[in-house]
Amino acid sequence: MKMKDFGFYRGVNLGGWFSQCDYSKERLDHFITEPDIDVIAGWGLDHVRIPMDYNVLETAEGGLSTEGFDRIAKAVEWCKKRGLKVVLDLHKTAGYSFDAAHQESGFFGSALYQERFYRLWEGLAERFNDPENIAFELLNEVTDASVIGEWNRIVAEAIARIRKIAPRSLILVGSYWNNSPEAVKDLDMPADDRVIYNFHCYDPLIFTHQGATWIPDPAFDIDRRVSFEEADITPEYFEKQFASAIETAKARGTTLYCGEYGVIDRATPEDTVKWFRTINEVFEKHGIARSAWSYRQMDFGLSDTRLDGVRDELVKYL
Repeated sequence: MKMKDFGFYRGVNLGGWFSQCDYSKERLDHFITEPDIDVIAGWGLDHVRIPMDYNVLETAEGGLSTEGFDRIAKAVEWCKKRGLKVVLDLHKTAGYSFDAAHQESGFFGSALYQERFYRLWEGLAERFNDPENIAFELLNEVTDASVIGEWNRIVAEAIARIRKIAPRSLILVGSYWNNSPEAVKDLDMPADDRVIYNFHCYDPLIFTHQGATWIPDPAFDIDRRVSFEEADITPEYFEKQFASAIETAKARGTTLYCGEYGVIDRATPEDTVKWFRTINEVFEKHGIARSAWSYRQMDFGLSDTRLDGVRDELVKYL
């Protein structure tokens, strides 16, 4: 069974709303508004992925925040009203973030941080136990391969606790190297038939992240611009990138979800369309559900004015 069979197939991220932001009331109230959900529905998509940071969902003391949960509930209702399903993605948890600049550490070695993670997911499962419309993504982008043993153990415990509350909700699990498709094989077997393997794809980085200032590799030239043709991107390229994940999911009786993929706003609009068209061909061939990064700004904004001239074509390939 594919994730498409559950109604999640073509989506977009609402990045920067409840995560990777200044957490001001202005940001939380106005970065995404209800008319934006109309736009997304108008693009013909069937779901959104909502990245959420723990500090939006928790109080300063580490308890569950009613205000934070209410914000998510309002977003979910906007989506449901328009027939859009929702992936709730915990983008940052106490003690861990994919971005070292956030200075979160200790999660994989701390029983206290892990318990807080489990409690947060129990709270989310209780409030958002709606398996027809809402899926749960446990944690965004584990980076370090060395913690895969701990991560598999944490995943098992989190799923066990969620299942006591939400036995039928879809649960998405990604692996190390920032949800690399090549690392999917090192995840444990899915706990049940509603656990789905999640990966991200920003390959090749030299094209999708050209000009990015946050790449830690000193050999990465932020002044270099790379055309689609120069990067030699083909369907065969993505077939090779995804082959291991496709094989692993099939062998283990589950399916795949690409929770993030996209092209930085330094690439030309025309080249951006070419990249989306090429990766879309492989997604469609293998029935891989996906959610593009990202709806607005965040260096990848699909609704930003720079893409106005190509957007009608671009949305065909989301």
